[in-house]
Amino acid sequence: MGVAVTPAEVATSVSSFAAEVGPTDPVAVVGGRTHWEVGGRCEDGTRLVSAPTGVRSFDPADMTIRVGAGTPVSELDAVLAEVGQRANLPVVPNATVGGVLAVGHDDLFALGRGRLRDTLLEAVYVNDDGDVVTAGGPTVKNVSGFDLCRLLVGSLGTLGLLAEVILRTWPRAATEQWLAGPADPVELRRRLFAPTCILWNGHTVWVHLEGHEDDVEAEARRARSLGCERVDGPPPVPRYRRVATALSPEELAPEKPPADGQLGEYLVQVGTGWAYGDHPAPPPDPDPAVVALHRRLKAAFDPRGRLNPGRDPLEVT
Repeated sequence: MGVAVTPAEVATSVSSFAAEVGPTDPVAVVGGRTHWEVGGRCEDGTRLVSAPTGVRSFDPADMTIRVGAGTPVSELDAVLAEVGQRANLPVVPNATVGGVLAVGHDDLFALGRGRLRDTLLEAVYVNDDGDVVTAGGPTVKNVSGFDLCRLLVGSLGTLGLLAEVILRTWPRAATEQWLAGPADPVELRRRLFAPTCILWNGHTVWVHLEGHEDDVEAEARRARSLGCERVDGPPPVPRYRRVATALSPEELAPEKPPADGQLGEYLVQVGTGWAYGDHPAPPPDPDPAVVALHRRLKAAFDPRGRLNPGRDPLEVT
């Protein structure tokens, strides 16, 4: 299977988007609004635009795919599933590719599949002057120039508005399996070769395995020896994400669950530094050096503050 859009069609679509963004007033890209208030709300009066949609080109043998940033992630996933591939993007209902990249949240499988920012190979974006800029390159082993792609992931559209992206793809696993039980999450991670996800709520551990059938079954036997049994899937994931390292051992001890108003029901995403709770938590205080660098980047990329005004990546948990 292959998909191709002519270069002229691609250029026209991106140029139309850049013209819509323009060079002057406050502007933001709106997608599926699944994480619309992450990092703060856009200021009133901000003009909203939509990014181009659709698959631009896809040759499964290259294991890369070019899509408009406004393409729903579910649509992208369906195209890749037809040839047994996937992109390392969380498949959130109604979310767009550009929106997921702009928010920058890794999904539950980051422990085994890697971080979201490693998926983005090339980004075509519109800068604060309304000009089209290309960052990165269409190959997996591209090492030339500054790695602006990683900088754009998680920036909430405050450095540039994504129009089109090239994503790396991976083979879909032949089989997968969830197991759960009263195991020690640290021991489980130490004993298993390559778990894709380990979740822990202070009492129960859930582990996800994927790969070739024989390998998954061998790992599942090891997990069963540590107290886990096969289950249908993961538990419900609480809404609010926070830094797991901000939690004390007392908060996470099974015999002493978090006090009311701290987390409520929670899940720790073992090995990634993240936890999820029922209640929002203030973001940890960033290092002053990080704040200074962040402000310098914003001043360089968007000195007039017109891109997604009101939103701040430093406020993301």
